[in-house]
Amino acid sequence: MIYSTTESIPGKEIQEIVGVVTGNVVQAKHIGRDIMAGLKNIVGGEIRGYTEMLTDARDIAIQRLIEDAKEKGADAIVGVRFTTSAIMDGSSEIMVFGTAVKFKN
Repeated sequence: MIYSTTESIPGKEIQEIVGVVTGNVVQAKHIGRDIMAGLKNIVGGEIRGYTEMLTDARDIAIQRLIEDAKEKGADAIVGVRFTTSAIMDGSSEIMVFGTAVKFKN
């Protein structure tokens, strides 16, 4: 499945807009990561545990986006955007959304 932040796919002509598709995941912090994050607050630097956690969450959200588009019979997803929000203390949501489309044959 092709997905892109652009509004079109080079070399492809959009025939039909299928609709908005989404994928999301809520991820909670892990106590081990919190300990490392606390240490990084003292010395500075990247908190790799959180980076990995959010990368995994983003990948899950993208997979769910693609599944939603496939269920709707789409060929691609254009205008893909990401958003994050705090759900409660210690957890956040990553949501990805876009427009599912079908190409002209």
